[in-house]
Amino acid sequence: MSLRYDQNGLIAAVVQDGITGEVLMVAWANEESVELMKSTGYTHFWSRSRNKLWKKGEESGHVQKIMSMQTDCDSDTLLIRVEQTGVTCHTGAASCFNEVIYGSTVGTSDILPKLKRVIHERMEHPIPDSYTCKLFDDENKMCKKIVEEAGELTLSIKDGNVNEMSWELADLIYHVMVAVEKTGLPMEKVYEKLSERMK
Repeated sequence: MSLRYDQNGLIAAVVQDGITGEVLMVAWANEESVELMKSTGYTHFWSRSRNKLWKKGEESGHVQKIMSMQTDCDSDTLLIRVEQTGVTCHTGAASCFNEVIYGSTVGTSDILPKLKRVIHERMEHPIPDSYTCKLFDDENKMCKKIVEEAGELTLSIKDGNVNEMSWELADLIYHVMVAVEKTGLPMEKVYEKLSERMK
């Protein structure tokens, strides 16, 4: 499929974390940078302000390894899923999208990558009295909590109480995320298995 570049020879590129789904940044690419991405497996863009090609992370080391690249139905926008090294934003934030100008991110999947980062931080830099750290230190407790929360979720489903189901599912997701971090389970492998369920 041929991409549709604008009158300046550019195409918008939305970059997304391939594991969490978090939108990391938006940049511009031209035909040369798209070909560089395909040949190197790392994101390259066109800087409109500097009028030059640039590789994401070429100075900071915060490179983006490409997992997949798609285009939309009009072929005029790219969606690039990446494995991000370090942070994305020049401000030091994980994503360039941090300012809420309307509505609220509460009640959206925005919490998942944030929670994942907190859990990772607790494992890398333990904090005394942190519940997450206590789970990391006690594998039996960590595993038992997953079983316990799964059972409580099942009972809440039987009761049909939406508030209880929400609470118990949140507990289960959190405890599973702790176990995933502790074991180093690659989520891409999990996603591969999930793709096999589409039958």
